[in-house]
Amino acid sequence: MTDSFISTKPIPIRERLIMALDVSSLPEARALVEELGNSVIFYKVGMELFMSGDYFGFIEWLKQQNKKVFVDLKFFDIPETVGRAIKALSSRGVDFATIHGNDAIMEAAAAAKGDLKVLAVTALTSLDRGDLDDLGFQCDVQALVLSRAKRALQIGCDGIVSSGLEAPLLRRELDHKLLVITPGIRPVDNREDGDQKRVVSVEMAFQNGADYIVVGRPIRDASDRKAMAEKIQAQILAQFS
Repeated sequence: MTDSFISTKPIPIRERLIMALDVSSLPEARALVEELGNSVIFYKVGMELFMSGDYFGFIEWLKQQNKKVFVDLKFFDIPETVGRAIKALSSRGVDFATIHGNDAIMEAAAAAKGDLKVLAVTALTSLDRGDLDDLGFQCDVQALVLSRAKRALQIGCDGIVSSGLEAPLLRRELDHKLLVITPGIRPVDNREDGDQKRVVSVEMAFQNGADYIVVGRPIRDASDRKAMAEKIQAQILAQFS
């Protein structure tokens, strides 16, 4: 591998894996967390669970289990509303939260975040060039991601959500000034991509500059979930050894 942009941030190795709790009910999510035990420390809780019941009660339960929490609701509304939502969320002990939208939305979130780390979404890993054409974006994916990352940094966001394919460009242009959280991870022996179009392996994500990776289906759908999580943890450790 010619270029390596391996993260230099002092993040505990086992916290670099974020498990996406993409399940349909809170009892199922709780059972999965208990099944995974100490193999996963950081969890992403998204829209599906938000619609399934006591979302914030579940977040409190995760914190009681000494887990870190990434609220992935991609807040997108008028700036004042987003700012108020982020301020309310910051009082709940959440570690990360995603926002979407223009400069004014990012500014409102950055001003209200407190200790919460705000992550700006660049381009969803389910989108490719054809999808961007449909949405009216004239630039290519890399140009769009870099533009949004530069603005997020200038405005005061803590990081971005970006495919591992664009991470090297971000590191070349912005060094390690932003956290880069990379979804769309597929372990080498489990590459059923589904609706994800811009995917990378665990090794490639970190060599390309990711600080954290988000993994959902490869763990959720494994025959031995805890073993799969530990396998990914071992792959991560190998990148930093």
